[in-house]
Amino acid sequence: MNRIRKMIMLLVIGLVALFSTAQAEAPSPGSATDPVITKSYFDQNTLSEAKVKELVAAALAANGGSQPSAGGTSTVPAGIKVVQLQNGQTLYAGAGAEFIVRSGKVAAVSSDDNGIPDVTGGKDLAAGTEIALNHLLIFPTEGRGIKPTAKNTADIYVMVRGSYLVLNADGSKTTP
Repeated sequence: MNRIRKMIMLLVIGLVALFSTAQAEAPSPGSATDPVITKSYFDQNTLSEAKVKELVAAALAANGGSQPSAGGTSTVPAGIKVVQLQNGQTLYAGAGAEFIVRSGKVAAVSSDDNGIPDVTGGKDLAAGTEIALNHLLIFPTEGRGIKPTAKNTADIYVMVRGSYLVLNADGSKTTP
């Protein structure tokens, strides 16, 4: 009799456990009973494509029709200019300018002990170092630049982004 009682108790406990877990199934995602986020919250706080276009148009209209500023002081786009450098001239970079020497032989110029970062080569170029063609040079401060080497016989073309100054050998400025 004891054995039958134990079997019945075990069967009852098993059935109770089975039915209690069946009731605890998870709600379907996106429904009103979803615990992560409710459907009404999602519907109220999502932006449709039309709403995004409306916000962009309003921002452009408030900015006078031009593209929104990225926080800089200049409204002129920072395009790339091609500068031709003659023998005897020195091309000085403004702070933050970028140069890519496309042709000719040029050397680094610096008014202090700091070099010019050669991003492509992954090193600093000291004053007097010959610059490889097609390497991106970034000038963190003014007073640094490039000038033709004594061995140069080709035309020198440099792609420039940012401010720059071209000086002749006598120190006079040239007009770009």
